[in-house]
Amino acid sequence: MSKIYTRTGDAGETSLVGGSRIAKNSSRVEAYGTVDEANSCVGHARAAIRLAAGDDVRLNTMLDFVQHRLFDCSSLLATPAEVRAASTAGPSIRVEDITRLESWIDELTAAAGEIDHFVLPAGCEGACRLHIARTVVRRAERRVMDLVSEAPDEVDPRVRKFINRLSDLLFTMARYVNHRYGSGDVFWDPRTP
Repeated sequence: MSKIYTRTGDAGETSLVGGSRIAKNSSRVEAYGTVDEANSCVGHARAAIRLAAGDDVRLNTMLDFVQHRLFDCSSLLATPAEVRAASTAGPSIRVEDITRLESWIDELTAAAGEIDHFVLPAGCEGACRLHIARTVVRRAERRVMDLVSEAPDEVDPRVRKFINRLSDLLFTMARYVNHRYGSGDVFWDPRTP
């Protein structure tokens, strides 16, 4: 059995898919590391929703899909373009994955209702955790765009679209969870002392 520690990263470098080495504080590692962090936050939200809602199967299925696709995004970001181009196998983000997120956004918006106010990241625990996941996904998107600025060909455009759409889905899910299990949206009031 192989050990979890390899000691190969002790000097501040890590391996990419394909074996090349890169600094751990590079834009690429920052991008896929933040996507990994976002995935952990989605898992944390998923656990809260399952506990509070008595296992909402529909949301659990959606978040399961999201976690698998986020892992695909991390893998794609950790794979140099020339390695991706040389392989027909491996993870991918498909147009259908993005369309699926959009259909879920529409479905959950219809259930939670339209809004014309800013919503605070508040409410029941499941909604709050979804809002935290949403903000980490937004940070991941910024880190991915840092990588795009440095090396545009290194990022699959569908990864960018998926991550962007995901933050919208998590916002909508938080609203839906508050609608279904909490007390509804918590709107921002700029006059609150």
